[in-house]
Amino acid sequence: MSPAPTAALTRPREVERLVAGQPTSDGAGVRLQRVLTQDLQRRLDPFLMLDHFGSENPDDYVAGFPDHPHRGFETVTYMLHGRIRHRDSAGHEGLVSDGGVQWMTAGRGVIHSELPEQREGRMAGFQLWLNLPAKDKLCPPAYQDVQGPDVPTFEHQGATVRVIAGQSHGVAGAVQRPVTEPLYLDVHLPAGGVFEQPLPATHNAFVYVYEGALAWSNGCRVPAGRMAVLANTAGSDGVRLQAGDAPTRALLVAGQPLGEPIAQYGPFVMNTEAELVQAVRDFQAGRLA
Repeated sequence: MSPAPTAALTRPREVERLVAGQPTSDGAGVRLQRVLTQDLQRRLDPFLMLDHFGSENPDDYVAGFPDHPHRGFETVTYMLHGRIRHRDSAGHEGLVSDGGVQWMTAGRGVIHSELPEQREGRMAGFQLWLNLPAKDKLCPPAYQDVQGPDVPTFEHQGATVRVIAGQSHGVAGAVQRPVTEPLYLDVHLPAGGVFEQPLPATHNAFVYVYEGALAWSNGCRVPAGRMAVLANTAGSDGVRLQAGDAPTRALLVAGQPLGEPIAQYGPFVMNTEAELVQAVRDFQAGRLA
């Protein structure tokens, strides 16, 4: 796919801070790195969490994520390697493998599972949580999967860019959202390669490097396994990613902040404590979809 020409950036964003992932386990014992944690939710609004999982040891992933509830946000599972099946209480089911995306809108509530369909080999990918605006938190649950070959991809000055959500250089992503306007790119750069992405100054943004390293013009280096929170500088017009001396792969994620209160209790994300209490009661009473 050929991208539309885009003017060069004049004031790209700098790195505000670097964040290291925290080793943890979730589901039935899946080992992962939690990169975007609860203490960054307001700074990176509308994003609530980012997990990076990856292992060739089946003991680290084979039990997967059995049935568990969600309410009030969206989950985005992006697979780099391996096969994972989604099932939920609203009747949705899907299987994706290398390069595929599962996008679930929990809305008013759903119970779902994400289970590997492999017992050997490498399993690797990411799960991103995207908040829903207050007006949509009790919307009907929804689900879509996008197989790897169907994720829009383009080449630009040596970079290969997969557009999971939003739009880049005139290429529309697999998913669009009108309120939070998420941009979710998987950018592959050759050694020394550069990719520029226009971005509104109002959007919160971060970059997560999962292979290689990125270098900024001010000397900041972002190695693999680190998230760079990008500064919201007045007048900034986008993000410039430049690889170091090795091929580099990174996620670029940005979105329009909601500016609403965030109240979270485990798998429920609402706006008030009272709404959380109601979510737990509805779950206990079997009133989720």
